[in-house]
Amino acid sequence: MGETPNERSTPCSAGRPSLRALWTDPFGRLAIRAAQVVLVLLVAMAVVQAAIRLKLLVIPLLLALIVSAALFPLIAFLRRLHMPHAVAALLTLLLGGVGVGGVIALAVARVAAQWPMLQSSAIEGFGQALHYLHRGPLSISEQQIEHTRQAVVDFITSSEFGQHAMAGVFTTMELATGLVLVLFILFFFLKDGPSIWRFLLRPLRPAWQARAAHAGDCAIDVLGGYLRGTALVALVDTVFIGGAVWILDVPLAVPLSILVFLAAFVPIVGATATGVIAALVALVTVGLSAAIWVSVVVIVVNQLEGNLLSPVVLGRSLQLHSLVVLLALTAGTILGGIVGTLLAVPLTGVAWAVAKSWNDPLPPHRDG
Repeated sequence: MGETPNERSTPCSAGRPSLRALWTDPFGRLAIRAAQVVLVLLVAMAVVQAAIRLKLLVIPLLLALIVSAALFPLIAFLRRLHMPHAVAALLTLLLGGVGVGGVIALAVARVAAQWPMLQSSAIEGFGQALHYLHRGPLSISEQQIEHTRQAVVDFITSSEFGQHAMAGVFTTMELATGLVLVLFILFFFLKDGPSIWRFLLRPLRPAWQARAAHAGDCAIDVLGGYLRGTALVALVDTVFIGGAVWILDVPLAVPLSILVFLAAFVPIVGATATGVIAALVALVTVGLSAAIWVSVVVIVVNQLEGNLLSPVVLGRSLQLHSLVVLLALTAGTILGGIVGTLLAVPLTGVAWAVAKSWNDPLPPHRDG
């Protein structure tokens, strides 16, 4: 019988693998997988770049989402009292705004009251430091000290410093705009959060809607638990470190305590950094013994937080290894600065919670 056209082969194609064989052998499958990974990375990079360019919108949106997740139990309680959604959201927002605004006003008032003392103490401490550098074991000459001082003066009087000052003005304007956006977005999240989420899920197929709704519930639980747990840990840090600063009669005890509380929302490094600042203020304003005592309290509090409080309070909500937390903090700082540092860990925890819960057995349907 004669050969069919499909069975014929030319001498040139006899030893050549087919195109399909090139993509179905082990190396071809590896190449396809590598191309998929590169495509995913490119999409992720595009999303990150878009978020960075739209940071004035993205950051308030994320902050409002995290805060609304933490306040959701209060909103649910007020709704069970048959309070209208708008009234419940406005009441919650006012309580939070009065609390935060009162703390900030108290800190500013105490700083203004104790600023002359702190200024004179800082000048005296700076003079003592220069004397130690000149007379101490380092034996730095007066000429070197004068060169350093002149370099600082030249920088302050240069145009570059003016540009930095103008950049600070624009940053302040951005912060004010972002704060207003956070308040508006937070109000609507508190008022219409469940209905907004249902609207976003509506284009999905029913099976995917159920999966996404379950993952969203897990994400909200993680965000709310993380923020409430971190606030509890921050309160403990503030009581111990702020109490030590107050007992030792260190100036600006109230602002330093507030700073410790806010910095504790940055895991691992936040409380340590503010503890160092408190110790330096104690060294400049009170003396070496006060700085040593503050440092001892900071070390003890960090050990208590790392070995007891964080595993117990945040263990169930966060469930991230310390190495993952450090990597997330580093990436967040590189991409978003201070705000990125604050958002990196909760967003990483949410991503991990969604990934784990996506294939969970679906719970019975509950109304939002």
